[in-house]
Amino acid sequence: MELKLKRPIIFFDLETTGINIMTDRIVEISFIKIMPNGEEIERTRRINPGIPIPAEATAVHHITDEDVADCPTFRQVARDLANQMVGCDIAGFNSNRFDIPMLDQEFHNAGVDFDFSKARFVDVQTIFHKKEQRTLVAAYRFYCDKELDGAHSANADTRATYEVLKAQLDRYPDLVNDIESLSAFSSQNRNVDLMGRLIFNDKNQEVINFGKYKGRLAEEVLRTDPGYYNWIQQGEFAENTKRAFTRIRLRMQDEKGLFKNLTRC
Repeated sequence: MELKLKRPIIFFDLETTGINIMTDRIVEISFIKIMPNGEEIERTRRINPGIPIPAEATAVHHITDEDVADCPTFRQVARDLANQMVGCDIAGFNSNRFDIPMLDQEFHNAGVDFDFSKARFVDVQTIFHKKEQRTLVAAYRFYCDKELDGAHSANADTRATYEVLKAQLDRYPDLVNDIESLSAFSSQNRNVDLMGRLIFNDKNQEVINFGKYKGRLAEEVLRTDPGYYNWIQQGEFAENTKRAFTRIRLRMQDEKGLFKNLTRC
């Protein structure tokens, strides 16, 4: 089943030096941009990460330091990539938990301010896990009746993810062929930040989703433990997470200032 699109959607996959959002870097990015009229724009580019690629990472994606020695850095391609993604929804496999936060951090490192909040995210892995509980290789075999040649190359994984989503729409009549519905179904939580360190509760209040304050309202923690904000800002957290805490703190300050002004009236 072909996707019903109201605006473009980009399927993408990253190969990286590791899985630490803060310290690891992208070594390959591949995307397929699907236009509402069905046109496809496909790009794959290797990236010089500026740091050595660990042997354990190379064992997964088979990209070596020599392979990327003459490739551009992410900073050199970031603006062009951001321009390709403007106005698009975004899809991937495990993308909500890894690829999107990783890409956001790399944009920040490159000095490119890309607003992911304007996009709807479709995580094909989440749909798969809610329905069948498998990996991408198994998903490709299960839904598409094909073997995934070249698994763990960004291009092969991106193409497989796109095909799996279309096959999922064919298989499950209850999956609505609409990006907004697919985005909602493929979300595990209503995240405030991309990493899900903060999530919304049923009252649309920001709740901390990790550590000793897990389950506590962010405003309450920031009010009772003033040092917590500085700990977040100085810690190894993604820039997107730090900005989310900053927005909450600034809102609290604005509300406090408004309350003071009202009491003077």
